[in-house]
Amino acid sequence: MTNLLIAPSILSSNFSNLKEEIQAIDKAGADWIHLDIMDGHFVPNLTFGPPIIRSIRQITKKPFDAHLMVTNPDEYLEAYSSSGVNMITVHKEVSTHLDRTLTRIRELGCKAGVAINPATSISGLEFVLDKLDLILVMSVNPGFGGQEFLNSSIDKIKLIKNLVGDRDIKIQVDGGINDKTASKVIQAGANVLVAGSAIFKGTGLKSYKKNIDILRSKA
Repeated sequence: MTNLLIAPSILSSNFSNLKEEIQAIDKAGADWIHLDIMDGHFVPNLTFGPPIIRSIRQITKKPFDAHLMVTNPDEYLEAYSSSGVNMITVHKEVSTHLDRTLTRIRELGCKAGVAINPATSISGLEFVLDKLDLILVMSVNPGFGGQEFLNSSIDKIKLIKNLVGDRDIKIQVDGGINDKTASKVIQAGANVLVAGSAIFKGTGLKSYKKNIDILRSKA
């Protein structure tokens, strides 16, 4: 697979040096920058919002991949699109009118994605495939970094791969991705890997490049 994309999650970066961290993963070969947006309600943690994203948008030209782990994503779509993100992913579990939400994301000029938690079925996604650019499989329960990969995700990725077929829809996996689990999810059909601690292990450009290269080699 030659089209594997690596999307480092800056949630695992050193926030006291966020500018330098983003510059380092950019130069280290990151394809996308993954932004974990948590509201302390849908998931038990709080992260950052549009003001932070707007402030870091000028640091890199790499696409910003925003994963909204929030209870009411529809209320924030315009704020995130105007902050400079390129992709917005919302959770199937909280999107009452998923078709409408995905349509709105695209109207705002962003690519649209849907995320599903480990215990969530893929049922219903077949009805919105024409509105999707990305399907995100959570391979841990969202809310915290550094969790152990759930092997049940492998079968779900395979099901999604069959569902997507030859459509131009990325299959992204987030949670517990490292040098041991990357090859499993790639073989199952994933082509975008989100990784936090596995990439930000060590310090600076040299370490991050080595870590990204290891993940990419699993393809």
